[in-house]
Amino acid sequence: MSKKIDRNRLKQFSNVELVARQVVEGFITGLHKSPFHGFSVEFAEHRQYNQGESTRNIDWKLYGRTDRLYVKQFEEETNLRCRILLDVSSSMYYPVVDNPTPDKPNKMVFSVYAAAAIIQMLVKQRDAAGLSFFSNELHFHSQPKSTRAHQQYLYANLEKHLKQPKPDERKATAIAPVLHNIAERIHKRSLIVIFSDMFDSFEHTDKLFAALQHLKHNKHEVILFHTLDMKTEIDFEFDNRPYKFIDMESGEVLKLNPREIKEQYMKKIGSFRKQLMLKCGQYNIEYVPADTSKGFDQILLPYLLKRKKMF
Repeated sequence: MSKKIDRNRLKQFSNVELVARQVVEGFITGLHKSPFHGFSVEFAEHRQYNQGESTRNIDWKLYGRTDRLYVKQFEEETNLRCRILLDVSSSMYYPVVDNPTPDKPNKMVFSVYAAAAIIQMLVKQRDAAGLSFFSNELHFHSQPKSTRAHQQYLYANLEKHLKQPKPDERKATAIAPVLHNIAERIHKRSLIVIFSDMFDSFEHTDKLFAALQHLKHNKHEVILFHTLDMKTEIDFEFDNRPYKFIDMESGEVLKLNPREIKEQYMKKIGSFRKQLMLKCGQYNIEYVPADTSKGFDQILLPYLLKRKKMF
């Protein structure tokens, strides 16, 4: 039985806004700046008319058939296009727990709930949300839309990743080619939000940084939530005893006492994080370290409130 996103956990984000800090392509008025005047009028759906609002978009033909007032909504009448990129490689299901929840999450549950909260905010603002899943290839890529029906469609696809995959369903990570692929697919200036542990090859970081730069070269605003379990993946805190470490993407097994490699591991992971933060600063990408053990709301809500004050 598939798990569902607990909508009650998203209520605290109902009155929070996600504001774009740079110019985006979209509707001329609203929360965000736009480089264009006017907007296209691709019809999306109807919603019930609320007393006191403008009658400009009332569908009078539908009124004649139903004797009820409905307003036409247009897909391009949006302040912002936002695309959420979610890493669904096997390492995102760490730590392995029997029943991960928003309060006791693995990296995937953290990212799914954070993505769902952002989508909720975007749709409420009449902004367009798109979603992409990737590992070593692009698995899913929706068009950005701002309707409630589209929100439910995105939630249904997010929920598919709440369940721990089987060992024979391992997915490796290859971030760089996927980001290049997505950069070529997005033709309008957008806000790109990435959720990933960035566990690709540490030996080819230049390719990763080039892919991030590609998104910025196309004038997108980029936010990177670097999702990690800080205690074990960064501080490498384990008891002083033998462990069996299993690579979640390859299945490779390594038996050792963590203290034997702790110094070397922390040096390498620390160097990578430092490089990543420096490159993000250089490319004007917002880097957000996300300790997933704290829960999505304890990371996302403070970040959004801080961002709103800044911009």
